[in-house]
Amino acid sequence: MSGSKIEWTGETWGPVTGCSKTSPGCAHCYAETLLNRFQKSTPKFRNGFEVTLHEDALSEPSKRKKPTLYFVCSMADLFHKDVPDTFIQRVFDVMRDNRRHTFQVLTKRSDRMLSMTQAGVIEWPPNVWAGVSVENQEMANKRISDLMVVEAETRFLSIEPLLSRVDLRDLFIRLGGWPTWGKFIHWVIVGGESGPGARPMKAEWVVDIQDQCGKADVRFFFKQWGGVNKKAAGRLLQGRVWDEMPEVAK
Repeated sequence: MSGSKIEWTGETWGPVTGCSKTSPGCAHCYAETLLNRFQKSTPKFRNGFEVTLHEDALSEPSKRKKPTLYFVCSMADLFHKDVPDTFIQRVFDVMRDNRRHTFQVLTKRSDRMLSMTQAGVIEWPPNVWAGVSVENQEMANKRISDLMVVEAETRFLSIEPLLSRVDLRDLFIRLGGWPTWGKFIHWVIVGGESGPGARPMKAEWVVDIQDQCGKADVRFFFKQWGGVNKKAAGRLLQGRVWDEMPEVAK
């Protein structure tokens, strides 16, 4: 399925590159490593990890006729404070005007995503998924509560890197969405951190999340165990590969 090296998408689309660290999951940011590595050799990445807008990239989805699953801003956060509201609106205009594609928007800045949605600055067409990245219970409590209020047809969680146990049951009880939390969250991705200095992920944390997804009829995608050698660690959980996904544009 994927032309991207990211297992849970088809292609990446980068109208913005660069970011800044905002929580523990950012400590070993792959985007920072790649942008700094190719800063001198790739003109698009000349600013390294500094937030950079790419006007020329806005037309890319319109040129692609084949229905495609796009991960938006794989090396940035679209809702970073240095990305103007007007530019975010233009990104959403492109997504709205290209309904044959499906767009995955993932952020750690859930508060800005929610405030822009509630203010009517952006609207979520059915082909645009809203997601938040969480790595521990503190970030889950904050970001998932924001996501549940965003009026998107498909909402998802990227629990990667999973750095400690995340108790979805307790969280949704407090948010008033248990046991029907599958009506609010439609897809969950889980993965361990990879590369030098990767922090460990316990199997019981992953199994617990998968079990809760199964009981709530939420699609579950297990990306990787991670570690220094993620290929050797593989993607098997309880003896199988978990590649469940919501429906995408045809």
